[in-house]
Amino acid sequence: MADTMQFDLVSPERRLASGQATAVRIPGADGDLTAMPLHAPVVATLRPGILSVDMDGGTQDFAVTGGFAQVTAEAATVLADEALPKAEVTVEHLTKLVEASREGEATDESTKRVADLQALGAELGLAI
Repeated sequence: MADTMQFDLVSPERRLASGQATAVRIPGADGDLTAMPLHAPVVATLRPGILSVDMDGGTQDFAVTGGFAQVTAEAATVLADEALPKAEVTVEHLTKLVEASREGEATDESTKRVADLQALGAELGLAI
């Protein structure tokens, strides 16, 4: 039985993490999920939230704003619209994302995105 799986987190700007992981907690648009070695194949859409990965060096947390995750028995690959290490997220950055989501006509999707970004801020201890 495999103890680890390959994990990759990439955004358009850079690769944020790559290595062997024992678990990846993914903020899915249809519900959060934890990918582990030998997981059934799944593709999930991401919502704004915290993605956590357990690797040899401990747990690493990243704030993601959306994207996709592909999970197989051997790997979890996350293609994030935008991702930052949790410690690098600022109130100013989240405020800009919220303001951009509020521009234009209000839709169910934009309203949910604003709520998800505000929940992300609250989870990080940042009031937006």
